[in-house]
Amino acid sequence: MKLVSWNVNGLRAILKKGFLDFVEEERPDVICLQETRCPSVIWEPLWLMDYQPFFNVADKAGYSGTAIFTKVRPHGVALGIDLEEHGREGRTVTAEFDGFFLVCVYVPNARRELTRLDYRQRWDRDFLAYLQGLQARKPVIFCGDLNVAHRDIDLARPRANLGLAGCTVEERRGFEAYLAAGFLDTFRELEPATARYTWWSNMPGVRAKNVGWRIDYFLLSAALRPRLRSAFIRDGVTGSDHCPVGIEIDA
Repeated sequence: MKLVSWNVNGLRAILKKGFLDFVEEERPDVICLQETRCPSVIWEPLWLMDYQPFFNVADKAGYSGTAIFTKVRPHGVALGIDLEEHGREGRTVTAEFDGFFLVCVYVPNARRELTRLDYRQRWDRDFLAYLQGLQARKPVIFCGDLNVAHRDIDLARPRANLGLAGCTVEERRGFEAYLAAGFLDTFRELEPATARYTWWSNMPGVRAKNVGWRIDYFLLSAALRPRLRSAFIRDGVTGSDHCPVGIEIDA
């Protein structure tokens, strides 16, 4: 079973930049999208005829938003993490399958000047509690733009960026809490010393020089580790400031 995640930086925009060609070539069973920035009503079955879509839309037009497109019919789908404080920005979609829950997530950015770092820390705690509640029922896979470079190897210029949004001690501790709770970073499980990136600034030349950050992830419950077959980063795929990431697991 192949699962793919991609922060598309606008679903309308990515449709004009090769999104359907990528899907046709990659042929995932499930696609998780972040920053869809659009209402579900723009969905047209002709886009992805084999997939059933589930959208979580932000209250604010053109902002945030997540979606899961799946060939495999889920047993159930939930939007949000059951807390009103976090319920207005369309940040999660959860789908239940036979052997696991899959959570597509777009984690809040701490923003420049770290004006949203306090909220980000509350989100991290509450989202982890949500994941643990799911994990008490069956194993969990969660994926998406987590807006943090976990370790120095996960960004090209760690010293220059330490303390900035996505590279603060607080955000890294939030990521460490996932690991402490028994979740595994799938890419690091298979590539412990490989420097690969999933996001690049839009400043000229940055992506061409590969001055990037790894902030897009698949994590899974340790119970699913024997089923993990591959973890990949499609850094050659353009169309967004992020690239797709994915895993393959035994069904």
